[in-house]
Amino acid sequence: MELPDDVLCLYTARVTENQDSYTIEVPKQEVELGGVQSGEVYRAALLPSAVEPEPAPRVRAEPQGPPLEEGDIRDVEIERLGDQGDGLVKVDRGYVVIVPGTDVGDRVTIRVTEAKENVAFAEVIKEAR
Repeated sequence: MELPDDVLCLYTARVTENQDSYTIEVPKQEVELGGVQSGEVYRAALLPSAVEPEPAPRVRAEPQGPPLEEGDIRDVEIERLGDQGDGLVKVDRGYVVIVPGTDVGDRVTIRVTEAKENVAFAEVIKEAR
């Protein structure tokens, strides 16, 4: 089965019934380490399971750390603007990079000035021509 490149996460879950609705639980790891953010709206696709999945033992994943480090250089395209008007772009695993002084659609080369567990800050070092 082929999946689009922009799939943020893929996991197996049960549909559970709650009075007059149904729920699919998103694993905590997908929010903490993946590209999923609490409070955001996402599209979901349900695929048939070939076999009944066996319950897997819960294993605590080791934190992977941020995918960028201070000093890293990347070519990016600004995807949207944040609440303060700064450019935002998502990179590996949905990691958000804040790039002040940019607009949606800008293609720039950035240098990471600060990398935290859930977000990085970067400066523009070159604008695309």
